Amino acid sequence: MVSKTEEELVNRLESQVENGGGGAWEYLCLVRKLKLRRSDRVLKFGLSILNDPNKRSHLGPEEWTLYEEVAVAAMDCQCLDVAKDCTKILQNKFPGSKRVGRLEAMLLEAKGSWEEAEKAYLSLLEENPLDQVIHKRKTAMAKAQGNIPQAIECLNKYLEIFMADHDAWRELAEIYVSLQMYKQAAFCYEELILAQPTVPLYHLAYADVLYTLGGLENLQIAKKYYTSTVELTGGKNARALFGICLCSFAIGQLTKGRNKEDKENLELQSLSALALEKEYKQRNPNKNALLTATLKSLKLSS
Repeated sequence: MVSKTEEELVNRLESQVENGGGGAWEYLCLVRKLKLRRSDRVLKFGLSILNDPNKRSHLGPEEWTLYEEVAVAAMDCQCLDVAKDCTKILQNKFPGSKRVGRLEAMLLEAKGSWEEAEKAYLSLLEENPLDQVIHKRKTAMAKAQGNIPQAIECLNKYLEIFMADHDAWRELAEIYVSLQMYKQAAFCYEELILAQPTVPLYHLAYADVLYTLGGLENLQIAKKYYTSTVELTGGKNARALFGICLCSFAIGQLTKGRNKEDKENLELQSLSALALEKEYKQRNPNKNALLTATLKSLKLSS
C-alpha cells in the first residue's frame, strides 16, 4: 500500500512535470516503483521522452522498458495505435521474445479480439505455465466479458499455484461477496488474515462477511474481528465500532440473557457507542441526531 508521504511525492512530481518543471523520468520511475496505475500520465510523459531523440538516448536499456510501459498505458487509455507502434518497435528489437508476445496478446485483448487473445495466452502458458501476468490477464479478460464464473475458475487455478498472492485472494473474496457467496468469501479473508494479520482492512471485511452470514457463532466471531479492527486502527474505525454495537445487539437478541458473557458484551457495546459519539462530535456534528437515533434503536442511547 502507498503511504501518504509517497502519494504526496507522486502528486508533487506530477504537478511539477505538468507545469513544465521537468522530472518526467523521475515521475515514471516512481510510479513504476510504487506500482501505481496512472495510465494517462504514463502515456503522456512517456511519449514526451520517447518522441525526443535526445532524451531517449540518455535512457540506455531503460528505453525498452519505457516502450513497454507506454504500450500498456496506451492500451489502458484505448490509444491502440500508439500501443501498436510501441509493440512493433519492441518486436523489431526483440524478435521471438515471449515478453513481447505477451504484449501482442494484450493488444488483441484491448481490441476486443477475445478468441485470438485467449489462443495467444494459452500458447504462451504452454511454454511457461508459471507466468503470473498471463494468468491474471486471463482473469481480467473473463471479467471484461462479464463471464464471472470463468473469472472465479481462473483465479482459483491461479491461487493453486501462487497461494501467497494477497491481491488475488482479495479480488476473489470481493467477487464472492458480489455474488452473495459469503462462506467462500470468508475463506478468502481467513487466508488473507493468516498471511497479513496486522492489516485492519482484512479483519473488517471478514467481520462484515460473518455478520452478514448471521447465527450466534458467526456473530460472536464477527464481534471479535470488529474489536481487533478497532485495536489495529487505534480506535478510529467508525465502521468497526458500529459493527461491535450491531453484533452485541444481535447476540443479545438471540441469547435473551442466557449468555454468560452478557455483562462483558454490554460493556463493550457501551464503550463502542461512547467512542462513536465522540468521533461524530469531532468529525461530523451535523450527523449527531442520526447517530443518536441509530444508537437508541440499539438501546444504547436515552
